Amino acid sequence: MKESPENRPSVSVIIPCRNEQATIREVLETLTLQTYPLELVEVIVVDGLSTDGTREKVKEFIRKCSGLAVRLIDNPRLTIPAALNNGIATASGEIIIRLDAHSFPSKSYIELSVKDLQDGKGANVGGIWKIKPGGEGWVSRSIALAAANPLGVGDAQYRIGSLAGEVDTVPFGAFRKETALRLGGFNESLLTNEDYEFNTRIRKSGGVIWLNPGISSEYIARKSWRDLARQYWRYGYWKNRMLHLHPETMRWRQALPPIFVAMIAVLTILSIGSEYARLTLALVCGIYLASLIAASIPSTARQKDIKMLIGIPISIATMHFSWGTGFLFGFIWKPATSRNQ
Repeated sequence: MKESPENRPSVSVIIPCRNEQATIREVLETLTLQTYPLELVEVIVVDGLSTDGTREKVKEFIRKCSGLAVRLIDNPRLTIPAALNNGIATASGEIIIRLDAHSFPSKSYIELSVKDLQDGKGANVGGIWKIKPGGEGWVSRSIALAAANPLGVGDAQYRIGSLAGEVDTVPFGAFRKETALRLGGFNESLLTNEDYEFNTRIRKSGGVIWLNPGISSEYIARKSWRDLARQYWRYGYWKNRMLHLHPETMRWRQALPPIFVAMIAVLTILSIGSEYARLTLALVCGIYLASLIAASIPSTARQKDIKMLIGIPISIATMHFSWGTGFLFGFIWKPATSRNQ
């Protein structure tokens, strides 16, 4: 017999948002298709004072959609962790689900998340990303493929697919509001990596982070190498800042890019006056290039597009060098604040 809505917890979906007019309406429409009873769901769009028409899109949706309760609140600090904390503070739901304004949850996303929480699988429950291109061209497609390639993202299970089980972190997690309040919410000094840091505190408090591959969302990747470089530089920089708080969370996949970037930089400098350094640099770069190409062959074959054999290696290299450079830069610069989401 189907469980009645009265026996299910209320849910608040929180969406940090800034200048996302291209996707915010579609995200909200996707939420109307959820299998979980919509009368138990509220959506809180926490907007960082958008200037591109995002707010008008949300207000229009609120006027026209009567089946899903949506609220629009302001985020004057403009950062994602501040948006999440604002949303949690005003949420009426027992369970919080965090989404992004360019992520599209599967129809059973809320239902499966709530079930795993109620079954005690974890204190924060999430699923996998199905990464989609951010544009129409071969560059955008190669970036999306690279973002799910093990050489590009290491053993990040939510990107490469996995069996259900305990993990370090999940994207767009579902957790009880009381958990967030007990832990003090998201760390607003971190403008990226706030999810990982939040999950680290959950694990330190004895909780489990649970990944269920049945819970999935489509995530839109960056559409250009320039945007990808900016994204991964930011990821690397804020991972460094996060490790100042939790140094024990460093993983091998996170250490390799900055080590590799530093090694290339040192060999490049030494090669000015050393034949041995030039040979070593050439050997290291040759091995790296061969590894990039080898890792790209399966995806290229599936896509039946030889351009992927160029685009995927460039995308992975962009991720590695941007992440590693951003991480190293984190040792020498600590900003007072940032306005980037």
